[in-house]
Amino acid sequence: MGAMNDASTGPIAAEITARLTAALAPSRLEVINESALHHGHAGDDGSGESHFRVLVESPAFVGRSRVERQRLVNRALAALLADHVHALAIRAIAPGEPA
Repeated sequence: MGAMNDASTGPIAAEITARLTAALAPSRLEVINESALHHGHAGDDGSGESHFRVLVESPAFVGRSRVERQRLVNRALAALLADHVHALAIRAIAPGEPA
């Protein structure tokens, strides 16, 4: 498994990591909590875990369009996106593609 970002150790970040790992078996996964950048803005629920950026490298993305890749990520995280995460920026790449 690839690098993990130490700054994202809260329960929502851990759940994002677990769900993406189960759904996509990534060769690289970075979950970056950007909530502090949005403190006091719309969508900030005070949890400190409302805004995330993910980099997912997975063989599941080979031959798929950017939109198809994002749909796979969104499907894996659907329940979290509905209830806990206000914003999610996705970078979904296939092995060998530049991050």
